Amino acid sequence: MDKIHHKFINVQGLNLHIADTEAGSNVVVFLHGFPEIWYTWRHQMLAVANAGFRAIAPDYRGYGLSDPPPEPAKATFKDIVTDLLAILDHLGLAKVFLVAKDFGARPAYQFALLHPERVTGVVTMGVPYIIPGPPRFRESLPEGFYISRWQEPGRAEADFGRLDAKTVVRNIYILFSRSEIPIAAENQEIMDLVDASVPLPPWFTEEDLAEYGALYEKSGFQTALQVPYRSFQQDYGTADIIVKVPALLIMGEQDYVFKFPGMEDYIRSGKVKDFVPDLEIVYLPEGTHFVHEQLPDQVNQLILTFLNKHV
Repeated sequence: MDKIHHKFINVQGLNLHIADTEAGSNVVVFLHGFPEIWYTWRHQMLAVANAGFRAIAPDYRGYGLSDPPPEPAKATFKDIVTDLLAILDHLGLAKVFLVAKDFGARPAYQFALLHPERVTGVVTMGVPYIIPGPPRFRESLPEGFYISRWQEPGRAEADFGRLDAKTVVRNIYILFSRSEIPIAAENQEIMDLVDASVPLPPWFTEEDLAEYGALYEKSGFQTALQVPYRSFQQDYGTADIIVKVPALLIMGEQDYVFKFPGMEDYIRSGKVKDFVPDLEIVYLPEGTHFVHEQLPDQVNQLILTFLNKHV
């Protein structure tokens, strides 16, 4: 981890934290999901740095060490895209690879649509490119579907507020590592789906959890619940929804996202390639939603193969 340096960049009056290996003419920017922060990319940052690439991983506004927006309830995906452009401009980076996990796939592809001249290629894990428009998952899933619950103002805040930040992250890591969609019963909260006796996944250590816990103690979950969960309705801001850059999708076969209505068919049938023509899809049989932390060596090799092919 000695190769990873930390700095703050002022963007629109906010001090945004980025982790940066600093060396390398070809640059890879890592975009995290939830409940992650820059630290989720620790294995990938070192792998690409050792291969000669520069690795940069920001904390989104309101996440980790980055300042929260003045009005978290008004934060949007557009903020992430705008902040990313400002970070690249500040660092003088003309063109980068984007590697994203979970909801980070959305700003990665949104950025590639709006600024294709700044993107060499896109790699996503756990979530494919999804065309703009309101998601329909909640229409065919029970009321206790975790996204529906977290979209309800105050519901998740009350649920999370019963626990310390480290326990909230612990519970979400356990839930999201399973192959079933987290769905609570009518009179049950999402945090109640995890018993205190359930161990962490073997690839996620107590030390890792402590890193996350400390950062969420600082930031809280207010902005993190707004983006992504309460911002899905936002449009991409472009009329052209066809992605023009090369892309790679890495999916763990055990990822609960496959259980979202229509998702498995959308990916496996190749329908997603209607919108991302130059897309390669790789499936990892044992992989879960956190495939990059669970199977870092395999994921790192897939990323490096893609980078070296398109550099």
